[in-house]
Amino acid sequence: MRILLLGATGRVGQRIMQRALMDKHEVTALVRSPDKITLSSDQLTLLRGDACHADDIHAAVSGVDVIISCLGTDGGTVLTEFTPLLIRAMQAHGVSRVVTVGTAGILQSREHAGLLRYEAPDSRRSSTRAAEEHRRAWEMLAASGLRWTVVCPTYLPDGEPQGSFRTERDYLPEGGMSITVGDTAAFTYQVACADEYGECRVGLAY
Repeated sequence: MRILLLGATGRVGQRIMQRALMDKHEVTALVRSPDKITLSSDQLTLLRGDACHADDIHAAVSGVDVIISCLGTDGGTVLTEFTPLLIRAMQAHGVSRVVTVGTAGILQSREHAGLLRYEAPDSRRSSTRAAEEHRRAWEMLAASGLRWTVVCPTYLPDGEPQGSFRTERDYLPEGGMSITVGDTAAFTYQVACADEYGECRVGLAY
């Protein structure tokens, strides 16, 4: 399988790259600083570029089977700038499958019907800016006609995969408090390879 990986230098992205290369997939990574990638493989193609530049995204999407994006908000508007560019590039090149990593804040609230978790009055978030960015990106994907999945981990400490976690469509598993970077990467990669959980958000927690 030919995978385009975005956010390859981040905590989750690095682990997904390792797993994909171990499984002998062809991986293309679009990165601003290729020197930050320490892995080397005949199956790995590094493209220097910016996900918020239309020409760079179009070049990266060409010829791939699936896209995995681990891009975060970067404290700004990266997601809302990047997502429409990605959608247009995927449509132009006939690529239909994309899996992104979001946040549990954009899952549905169990206690407050019609609200997302970050909107609920008992939310512990001091700032909603990042959650709002993730929400807008999700809404754009949902309206795109593509086969999308947004993986929504809760609190994300560093750590190796434990292999035992819970998932739920559109909600955070009840009582879920954390999920390691390792398990988040493993699940995101699994969803992309097996083409599971199409057109939904997936809550992820122990």
